Amino acid sequence: MFDKEIAVDSLYKISKAIDTIQERASVVCDVDELLSSPDGAMRLDAICMNLIALGEAVKGLDKLTNGELLPKYPEVYWGGVMRMRDKIAHHYFEIDAEVVFMTIKEDLPPMKSTINQMISDIL
Repeated sequence: MFDKEIAVDSLYKISKAIDTIQERASVVCDVDELLSSPDGAMRLDAICMNLIALGEAVKGLDKLTNGELLPKYPEVYWGGVMRMRDKIAHHYFEIDAEVVFMTIKEDLPPMKSTINQMISDIL
């Protein structure tokens, strides 16, 4: 068994990171906007920092729950979340802005819904 209070706190942090990423990306219509201006580059940097925080929180949550919680929610590709964190943190100059942009637009909304469900299930 795992400490539910700490797990829920981690899930809230993950939820906040998703909100922040989506807020930073809300004015971006396509990936070129992240690459073609200083403002876009700053947005990409801010988004990537929060993707690192998100991935780190997911890693910590998996460790905290002894690998028991995340497999109950297979609709999220948790391994990909953690690997994206590693890629951004350790290979920053190899970041594919298109992958980041598609992750924000396609993967984060259902992940946010799953996080909310996880919080509800634990509480």
